[in-house]
Amino acid sequence: MTTLDNLTTLTSFTQSPAAPHVTRGPTLPAHHLPYLPKPLDAFNTAPADEARTLLLHCLRSPRWSDRIAAHRPYPDLDSLLAAADEATYDLSPADLAEALAGERLPELPEDTYSAAHMALGAARAAYEARFGHTFIIYVGDIPADEVIDHILQAIRSRLANDPEDERVVAAEQLRRLAKGRIAAFLKGARNRATSTNAPAPGR
Repeated sequence: MTTLDNLTTLTSFTQSPAAPHVTRGPTLPAHHLPYLPKPLDAFNTAPADEARTLLLHCLRSPRWSDRIAAHRPYPDLDSLLAAADEATYDLSPADLAEALAGERLPELPEDTYSAAHMALGAARAAYEARFGHTFIIYVGDIPADEVIDHILQAIRSRLANDPEDERVVAAEQLRRLAKGRIAAFLKGARNRATSTNAPAPGR
């Protein structure tokens, strides 16, 4: 059992990325084992390949994940998030393109009406034709019933950007997504570890 086997997989964040296109170390298990009091300690002490694999679930950039993993240990979550910020700002255009290739739009609520799906599909196609990559956006602080309208408004607004301006906007959205995923992962693992309703280990 590896250190990070005691943490959960990153499948329920505000925006889930597509399946990793780069394999770095073992794949995180589909199950989770609770009762881990300090998830950050587990991340700090995990083998480098495991830490990089975890980080690739937050942002599909091997250079980004290598850099953050190499600078462990982090004394607290804020320090880890600051390091993630700094590494994201340093992404080269090639790194950014690689990270964008691993992203997808957030899942829409099941009751989203079909017309909204059609409108979103058309707007997304126009965006991808103009900029050559998928549209990404952080929606972690948007109420679920407002997500579709928020995404549509953002796509239509950003279609007016020139490619260089949009690259900056996309990089900022990647930065927010990566931080949100890291924070949700560690905080979620901690909450499960202390929950009286958590399942017994091994389930």
